[in-house]
This record gives sequence, structure tokens and C-alpha cells, in this order.
Amino acid sequence: MIRKKREHFFEFGRFRLDPVERVLYAGGQPVPLTLKAFETLLALVENSGHVVPKDELLKRVWPDTFVEEGTLVQNIATLRRALSDGADQRSPIETVPRRGYRFSATVNQVDADEPVVEPKSRQAYRTVVRAAMATVLLVAVWFGVEGRRSPAPQREKIRLAVLPFVNLSGDPGQDYFSNGLTEEMITQLGSLEPARLAVIARTSSMQYKDTRKDARRIGRELGVDYIMEGSVRRDAGRVRITAKLIRVNDQTNLWAQDYDRNLTDILSLQNDVTSAIAAEIRLKLTPAASARAANAVPLDPKVLEMYLEGRYFWNKRTESGILRAIDYFNQAIARAPRYAQAYAGLADAYALLGSLANATMPRPEAMTKAKASALQALEIDDSLAEAHTSLAFVLMQYEWDWPGSEREFQRALELNPNYATAHQWYGFWLMARGRSGEALDEERRAQENDPLSTIVETDTCQLLTYLGRNDEAIRHAQRALELDPGFPLAHLYLAEAFAGKKEYQEAILEAGKALDLNADPTWAQSVRARIYALAGQTDQTQAILQKLLRAASPQDGRAMVVAQVYAALGEKDAAFEWLENAYRQREGGLILLQVASAFQPIHQDPRFSDLVRRIGLRYSSS
Repeated sequence: MIRKKREHFFEFGRFRLDPVERVLYAGGQPVPLTLKAFETLLALVENSGHVVPKDELLKRVWPDTFVEEGTLVQNIATLRRALSDGADQRSPIETVPRRGYRFSATVNQVDADEPVVEPKSRQAYRTVVRAAMATVLLVAVWFGVEGRRSPAPQREKIRLAVLPFVNLSGDPGQDYFSNGLTEEMITQLGSLEPARLAVIARTSSMQYKDTRKDARRIGRELGVDYIMEGSVRRDAGRVRITAKLIRVNDQTNLWAQDYDRNLTDILSLQNDVTSAIAAEIRLKLTPAASARAANAVPLDPKVLEMYLEGRYFWNKRTESGILRAIDYFNQAIARAPRYAQAYAGLADAYALLGSLANATMPRPEAMTKAKASALQALEIDDSLAEAHTSLAFVLMQYEWDWPGSEREFQRALELNPNYATAHQWYGFWLMARGRSGEALDEERRAQENDPLSTIVETDTCQLLTYLGRNDEAIRHAQRALELDPGFPLAHLYLAEAFAGKKEYQEAILEAGKALDLNADPTWAQSVRARIYALAGQTDQTQAILQKLLRAASPQDGRAMVVAQVYAALGEKDAAFEWLENAYRQREGGLILLQVASAFQPIHQDPRFSDLVRRIGLRYSSS
């Protein structure tokens, strides 16, 4: 039961909660919260360290009103966002599956009439609280990250993380420049000597933007030996970069250097920094990296700006962001037609745009442009792992050129074994070809190079559901939701995993959460409809199916989601009609047709083996 306590302040980290005035403070400033969100937080804080059941939270926060659990989920999501923007970057609200929530931070109770602590005392107190929270988090990360790696001898590779360069220009509008420079430094360092140096991917490194965590803690969370950090100050036509290399185990500054250059020398500046680090940790440049260093030429500052802005918007992974990225990459190419990185960026942007359902650009046009851009990048510089990966993606997902796409994936990984996206996408190639063990190995490598990536965790969950390893899949989905509680795709594949265990109510609830988080409604509804069918609730399935038929069309890239509902209902003719629509549109999901559990009910139909053959997949009726 929820335990009542007397009125007082609660302090945790940099937050102070006033239960009388119903206000949450962060660093002395009030945090805007709705009354119901505050009441939810108060109930959790009063019971810190203990699980508070969902039904008790609902009764306490909404005592005289019936509300669905989704409302509570939204309150929790709001609180997690409010509590994760401080020094610790993570919310202390933990989800305990099928039970409730637990507040894991160390909470200090302060009498309401106690005078405000002097700044030095408060600083010392907060240090103690953060240390305690850090211990809890480090233990969780140790078992969450290290525990999922298969037992192996102590690694020989040196592992390095490049933290986001701090923008000291005084203009938030210049963040794209510091972010883009960070990404480029990660790329260049990753090509130094891949056999000996593993560089953590951008997705994980950017989690530490504006962090106050020390090097040892970051090193433990990411599993790295060295950290590179720095700052950028840009003024008119010049840029000043300060960079330093820190050894994690003793937090020793091994090397530090300032660079003050014209923007036209930015490529040479990047090479200077990577060469200095290589010397410090006794690495040799690979032939490809050496060639780039030797051939670095001055670059038009405007071209560099356009490219970095393009990457900034591409990383948003939204359709509007991708379209803006395409515009910036095209502007860069117009000014510098031999700038290979801009073509590689354009290939990435078109490849993602062509993978979106009902996007503004038809899939055939986007994928054709993605391939052309990747080939142009490789014509200029064949050593770009990103361009090989983008080409492989198009060959796999759109052209179904299985030998060609594998060659490109393998070439990308030969050039940069640290490129997490290449491992991630190659895992899907292997799963489509029936090589499930190798597929999971590639996803594990992607996790090692990008340990805080929500999409890599979710993709691993997806592949595990195909193998019927649903308990493992659930753990990966929950890990993804710890990283980002508002990630709809993780809820969808968590729903699939629960359905695989015949826990249909939990599965329906998770699919509903994806809908509440503004996921693609057609996809999320189709998942929920299929689960209803598996649970024997065909009336609900039929009701959702009618909505799907009004929302989807054979040409908008979502034919497969309709086909899977018909397959679940046992309506084979309709299922194959929509699968043929998907085939004509060359939908990317077709590459996993053989392993997707949604289509197991129609495996024995001769039309299924024929479709698998036309896609170029190996067929097995088992």
C-alpha cells in the first residue's frame, strides 16, 4: 500500500519538491507540471525505492474519476522528460513490468521549516546524492550493457568515445557546426586503425551533450578506455578548436591542444587532431585514412556549413528533417561537385525517405536517387564506409540484389568495422537469408559500437521475436524504453513479443501505447488487430480492419500491414492480394517475409513460396 508521510520537502539530485505548494524546483527554478503529473511524482517520491502498483497510483491521483492506464503512461512520460534534463541525463522513474513504477533516486527529506542550506553545503550534499545515484545507475548499466555481451576473452581493441564538442560561440544557432564537427571526428577516428580502435557511434556519444558526468562514469557507461572532449568557438571566417584526450581509469589528461585556423583549413585541422590522438595511443593510420590526410584540400566554408547542416537535420530522422537535409546536401554539391561526403549524405537521406510510408516522394524515385548518390560518392572516394552502406541498403531493400548488397555491407565493414549502422543493417540481410545466429552477432556488434542506441535495441528485439525468443526480446524492448520511453517502435515490438507468449492483454496495451505516442496509426492498428485475432476477438479485428482499408491504399507503401491482418484472420486470398500490392511497390518489409510471424499462417500456400522465390529469398516450408 502507498504509505503516507508528514509534510516536508523532498530533495533528489538538483531537484526539490514542495508537497505543500505543489511545486517542483530544479536548481531553484520551478518546473512546469500539471497538477496530476505533480501528484503522480509525489506518490512515487514518497515511496522511493519501492514499487508503487499502477492501480494504486490511479486511485490516488484520480480518486473520483475513471481513467484508462494510458493516461497514467502519459503522466509518467511527462515526468521522465522533466527529470531527465539535468546532470544525470536519465529519469529515476523505473518501469516494473506488469506491476507499476519505482522511483530509484536517493531522496532526502528536509523539514518544511528548515532554513535553506548554504550554497557550499548544498553543493556538497548534492555531490553525495549524485554519487549515490551514480552508483545505482552504473550497476544498472553494467548489467544492462556488459551483461548482454557474450562471454569472451578480454578485448584487445582500444575503445574511444568522442563527446559532443561544446559550442562556445554564444549562438545556439551554431550548434549544427559543433554537432557536425563531432560527427566528422567520430568518422575520421573510426578509420584510424579499425582492427585496434573501436569508436563509439554518434547516437550514443550525443547522449552526453551538456553532461556534467566525469570521465570515469562516462567510461563505465560506454565501456571505453579513452574519452575525447573539446570545444568549438567560431568567429567570422575563423574557428578555434580545443581538444583533449582523457584516459578513463585514472582520469588523466594525456594530451591537449588548441587549434586556430581559417574555416577553409577545417579538413586539415580534423586530420591534425586525429593524427595527434593516433600518436598518443600509438596507432597507425590505415592506408585509406593516410591517403585522406595527405590529400586534404581547402574546402569552401559555405560548403562545409551546408554539409554539416544537412547532417544535423538528417539525424532528426523525421520526414521534414530529411527533406531539409536533402536541400542542404544539394546546395553543397552545387558549390563543390567533387565533395564526396555531400553525395554520401544525400544517399543516406534519400534511402531513409524512400523507407517512409506515404512519404512526399514515391519510393521508386527516392531509392533510385539514393543509389545514384551513393555511386557518385564512391566514384569520388571509394573509402567511404557510409556510402557503401547506403548502397547496400538500396540493393537489399529495394532491388533485392542479395549478392551485391552483401558485397557492399562487407566492404563497408572492412573499411570501418566500427560503423554501427552497417552492422545493424547487415543483421537484417543475414536474418532475411536464414542466418539468424550471424544476424544476432551483427546486432550485438552494433550494440557494442552504439550502446545507447534505441533503434539498435529495438531492432534486436524485432529479430528475437522472429526466432520465438520472446523473453529476450522483451528485455531488449524494455531497455530501449528505458533509453527513450516515448519510442513508439519499441512498444510495437514489445507488443509482438508479448503476443508470442500469448500474453494478449499486455500485447494490446503496448500496441495502444504506440498509438498514443503518435506512431504510424496504420502500422500500430494493424499490430493490434492481429493480436485481437490471435486472442480470438475477431469482432475487434474486423472493426480495425475496416479503418485500415479506409486509411491505406495499395500504392502508399503500407500494403503489408493490411496483408498481415488478413493472414491472421485466415483470409488467404485477400492476404495475397495485398502482398502482391506490396510486391509491386517493392516494400522493404518483404525481405523478412519468411521469418515474420505474422505470415506463418500462409506459409504452406504455394503462392507464398512463389512470392518468396520472386523476392530472391531461400524458401523453406518448415
